[in-house]
Amino acid sequence: MKQALVHRTDERVGVVVADLAERGFRVDVPTQERSAVTEDLAARGQLTHVEEPDPFAYALVVDASAHLKGVAPDARSSGSSARNATGAVVLVGGGPGDPGLLTVAGLEAVKQADVVVYDRLAPLASLAHARPDAELVNVGKIPRGEFTPQETINALLVERAREGKQVVRLKGGDNFVFGRGGEEWLACADAGVPVMLVPGVTSAVAVPALAGIPLTHRSLTQGFSVVSGHVPPGDPRCTVDWRSLATGGLTIVVLMGVANLRAIAGELQRHGLAPTTPAACIADGATPTQRHVVTPLADLADAVARGGLEPPAITVIGDVVTALGGADG
Repeated sequence: MKQALVHRTDERVGVVVADLAERGFRVDVPTQERSAVTEDLAARGQLTHVEEPDPFAYALVVDASAHLKGVAPDARSSGSSARNATGAVVLVGGGPGDPGLLTVAGLEAVKQADVVVYDRLAPLASLAHARPDAELVNVGKIPRGEFTPQETINALLVERAREGKQVVRLKGGDNFVFGRGGEEWLACADAGVPVMLVPGVTSAVAVPALAGIPLTHRSLTQGFSVVSGHVPPGDPRCTVDWRSLATGGLTIVVLMGVANLRAIAGELQRHGLAPTTPAACIADGATPTQRHVVTPLADLADAVARGGLEPPAITVIGDVVTALGGADG
């Protein structure tokens, strides 16, 4: 695979890395330019930090601060006549990470935007299609690391729209499935800012499918439940009825639950779900670094730790995990 060296990195380096990966490059970044964003990308296998790299050893050397200027000639004339002079916000669900799974309507919104406010799990390569003069604002939340408060994001959307700009809020998955899209919608509505929604392919369904796991399968289950695992069972903030999930006969899909898998698996078993129930955890779904483990529920937390799986990851629990024989770890 061709190697590219990216230097003069800024907070948009994830966009540059995704664009280069789409074009078949592996990416190195000088160690002296290490940042929270590059650390996050390196941990997910999307770039490598290198001590004192030799620029002449690379097929391509990229100045990240200039890379996005003019890389999307097809977007230069995109739909300026369709812009609302009063400004508006479009909440775009970007899908699970592969830019090919961003909807046509979502891509068109990105092409027309004056401002794109994006997350770390959005399909970053799609930002290469933004207008060269568009403002790109990274508001990603790194687990246990740097993050932009939701109140700041809400205020940014309203502020830019009130300047008469077309603002796209680009997130991974679907904005209304654990994406805080409802909060952003209400913030805009309360401020009198027009707001629209472009639904996205939710990772809760797409990522298991990409790992060969159907969430429903005739004779095995007639439905599935999607829950957040960001707080553990027993926590006062937890509103999930784990007893009902354990006895309901449905596939269980857990988002944002890696840190609490041991407690979640234990709670489900305590309420009667068999320790031998098949379970899978899929990390970095719909990206080149997607990987997963399949294991009995009782061994789930240990298997994830041994496999080095970290967020973002989706956990599926139920007989469907092994229904097709494809998700064999």
